[in-house]
Amino acid sequence: MAEPGQTIYGRRPVEEAERGRRAVRQVWRAPETPAEELERLCGSPDHQGVVAEVDPYPYADASSLLRRKGALLVALDQVQDPRNLGAVCRSAELAGAAGLVIPERRSAEVTAVACKASAGAVEHLDVARVRNLADWLGEAKAAGFWIWGADAEASAAPWEVDLSGPTVLVLGGEGKGIRPRVAAACDGLVALPRRGRIESLNLSAAAAALLFEAVRQR
Repeated sequence: MAEPGQTIYGRRPVEEAERGRRAVRQVWRAPETPAEELERLCGSPDHQGVVAEVDPYPYADASSLLRRKGALLVALDQVQDPRNLGAVCRSAELAGAAGLVIPERRSAEVTAVACKASAGAVEHLDVARVRNLADWLGEAKAAGFWIWGADAEASAAPWEVDLSGPTVLVLGGEGKGIRPRVAAACDGLVALPRRGRIESLNLSAAAAALLFEAVRQR
């Protein structure tokens, strides 16, 4: 019996799936398929006239990411909004990150919503799931990676630390930040300087700023 597929929607997500690594089983497009039927198929009015059934998302092996020489990786600690996950994946893929790691529990997965928010970037970025994020960060450190966590109260700016070698950037969940045990697994914490009146950037904006500072250093 064939494994159930995943339904995705939106012009860019479907285009990227068609040139990505997982098989596209079927595509429905307007006007051949009425808009009402497209919405029924994907459960969202944001289909932009195209819906597809694709193979289940192929999560990567987290250990294999650590064997990539000089890699830039992202780890998200209990990010539960799939839109935030997708937006970070979009920035990570554009920045040339080798992969992104999320916990198996209390974390958003690569759903159709995350795929849409990533503009299809999840089709090209390796996303891995781990049982315990702090333990995996320990493995990354043993493999020669430097681990830098994002914390709004940290005193160091990202351009004051070395992000040019094998690096894992760790960002925490919405409104909660990095959990203490995950923060303790980091080599250090960094923060983007605040010059305005609001307290912080949203998760995806902060991730983009950190990623492209790493790109600048490289």
